Amino acid sequence: MFDVKIAYLPIGRKTFDIESANRIFEETRDYLTSVCHCVQAPKQIITSPDELGEVLSGMVSNDVDCIVYQMTTFADAEFIVKVMESCKQPIVVWSVREPEIGGRLRLNSLTGGNSSCHALRYYERDFDFIYGNPSEIGVQAKLESKFAAKQTHRKLAALTVGVLGDHPPGFYFSGTDEVELHRKIGVNLHHIDLHRMFKEALELDEEAWKPMLDRAASMVVGLDKSDESAVKFAKFSTCLKQYVDRHHITATAVRCWPEFFAELGAAACSTLSQFIEDGIVSSCESDIHGAVTMFIQRELSGGLPPYLGDLVLLNEANNSVVFWHCGAGAYSLAHPAVGAKAGVQPNRKLGFALDFGLKPGKITISRLSKSFDGYRMLIMRGEALDEPQPFTGTSVSVKLNGQADQIVHSLMLGGFEPHYSIIYDDIVDKLKELCKLLKIEYVIFE
Repeated sequence: MFDVKIAYLPIGRKTFDIESANRIFEETRDYLTSVCHCVQAPKQIITSPDELGEVLSGMVSNDVDCIVYQMTTFADAEFIVKVMESCKQPIVVWSVREPEIGGRLRLNSLTGGNSSCHALRYYERDFDFIYGNPSEIGVQAKLESKFAAKQTHRKLAALTVGVLGDHPPGFYFSGTDEVELHRKIGVNLHHIDLHRMFKEALELDEEAWKPMLDRAASMVVGLDKSDESAVKFAKFSTCLKQYVDRHHITATAVRCWPEFFAELGAAACSTLSQFIEDGIVSSCESDIHGAVTMFIQRELSGGLPPYLGDLVLLNEANNSVVFWHCGAGAYSLAHPAVGAKAGVQPNRKLGFALDFGLKPGKITISRLSKSFDGYRMLIMRGEALDEPQPFTGTSVSVKLNGQADQIVHSLMLGGFEPHYSIIYDDIVDKLKELCKLLKIEYVIFE
């Protein structure tokens, strides 16, 4: 159920087929209350501007997220103007279908919606339009995309990303303008001393860190709990988890090299992997916008784990690309035939990192991108292929929707950052709706 507050305003005129209109009203009210945490609705269809005024004075409050303005029959623009005078929230104008074709025009809802949209556009208000009945899957999908986007928009305003260390030299895309990020996206940063975290982690008692190691061993194939790097993983992960819990941090961006190898003597990949598995999205190389993208994907998908990877290969022969990273990936993303295997970071040869190919399935690829003229959202559809693991580490072959070579060329010329986030869900429409709320453009390859 979406944690959003909806004001439902069913508008109609008694000169039309009010019996059919009432059926629409009841179906809509029942549907909205089944998917939204809070729905303010009148007991019956609003049939006059005076009735509307009474409803608005007693119902629509400042904390309502969205107004669903449904034309159960035709009504003139006097109604919508009164709503505009009382409410500043975004408005969804909803016209329904005629009960039947032939004979009397029983509802004339589409004309009422047309009249309302004209007035909203004239007064430069924030609105959208939906056509269809409440039982239609397409209508429900459109509304639920809006509700999911609004819920995520609110959570972004409360999101704190814990940033452990600065990004590596030359990884400029991993950084951010902290003030602009907060102003435009709503996100706050909490800077954490990575070296101090190492020190405190190594001082932890076994009683504190052993559950973290046991959990990893229960989900990772071939993990040796006696291995020194596995123990250091458990110590660091436990220490960081305690910290983020105390400070209400829900995402992290971690400088993984060279400090993890040089100072801790272990790879960061395993910490990131277990955090993502447990709902704390985490990016490597201190990629702040990458972490925010992962958070957005997780929220819009209903809590699924995202995967962050480099675009490392173009295969024109089968119209696919490969996304890869050194060894980070939520355990549950591993191909079920193999499972999440323990390995070492392929360049530094230190453990423990993950070593698996990702599972097949439909995916959405996205990236909250920062260009010279502001924020934008990259959106792509694709299919993770059921193929052997392309490279050591974590990786996946993806068939893109469209010509892969042309898309890769466009990504390069468009100056998109080299970290891409993948989610095993179709959240394209939800991402579009979120971009509207954030007032940023989206660049889409469908």
